[in-house]
Amino acid sequence: MGCVLDEGPFFHGTKADLRVGDLLTAGFRSNYRPEVVMNHIYFTALRDGAGRAAELAAGDAAPRVYAVEPTGAFEDDPNVTDKKLPGNPTRSYRSREPLRILGEVTDWRRQSPAALQAWRDRLASLRADERGEIIN
Repeated sequence: MGCVLDEGPFFHGTKADLRVGDLLTAGFRSNYRPEVVMNHIYFTALRDGAGRAAELAAGDAAPRVYAVEPTGAFEDDPNVTDKKLPGNPTRSYRSREPLRILGEVTDWRRQSPAALQAWRDRLASLRADERGEIIN
């Protein structure tokens, strides 16, 4: 048996309205590069990180954070691991296998409008830069 990367708990941020037991799967467009259909489903062990992802997700629905359980193997998210800081301080992961919804989490910290705009500006500049490609 391989080493366990993280014991969790794990979270996924989205604007989708989901129920306990629903499965999140890969195969949807990236929130960060909409032209890319993702081969993995992404999640984190940091609830506020999942909240930020939910707030930045496409669409007008309310951002939501869900506690999730990986149904299969997962790995460090190579899009953030070792790119800015050594290791995986954001505790970000991805899997080709579905994530099972365990329940909605409501005690995550919302971003200020200014902080959200700064993130949107940063993502827009990444989209314009070839080095901002997603490792899919």
